[in-house]
Amino acid sequence: MPPCPAPDMCLLYLIRHAATDNNRARPPRLQGWRTDPALSVEGLEQARQTGRLMADCRLSVVYSSPLARARQTAELVAEPHRLELQSVEALTEVDVGQWEGLSWEEVEQTSPEACRAFSENPCVNPYLGGECLEQVRDRVVPAMKELLCRHTGETLAIVAHNMVNRVFLLELLGMPLNSYRSIPQSNCGVNIIRTRNGQTKLLTLNSVLHLSDA
Repeated sequence: MPPCPAPDMCLLYLIRHAATDNNRARPPRLQGWRTDPALSVEGLEQARQTGRLMADCRLSVVYSSPLARARQTAELVAEPHRLELQSVEALTEVDVGQWEGLSWEEVEQTSPEACRAFSENPCVNPYLGGECLEQVRDRVVPAMKELLCRHTGETLAIVAHNMVNRVFLLELLGMPLNSYRSIPQSNCGVNIIRTRNGQTKLLTLNSVLHLSDA
């Protein structure tokens, strides 16, 4: 069983939600906050496996994005600890605007100029009708840091989304937002983050060893 963190330390398990049908479509379909699909059958099994992984982690609290796919995953993480799930609005997935539900191939065909602008500089050029990455960073990073500070001396889990997690991990690593593709975030991938004496460090990136299909 992992030890309890020291009084001046916070240990965070940051998890991407389990798979939906959009995630497993070939090609995958963009999925922001404008639609709210539940987990697929495969995704439910991924979430159960993640819950089993986290069962011995002495969690004090479990937070989640309010979207169904994150909540379903987080509920299975929280269940062994008999914790009530808490939602954080700021951790909602990026707004992909008019591209919701489309593949990138369809985006390129229907919105070539906006797609090109996003690809060249997603920091300031948004998903068409949605958010840019700077907007995501401006809501996600303060929320994550506040939760880490609030739970000093404790272990917590947060279940969020692909772009939400990537933006926060880029901040921790001191990397530019337009490097987001270099940060893998698999469905139910687990990142371990430690804060101690005001310093935050990424210990583990996107571990999927607990998943049977990894």
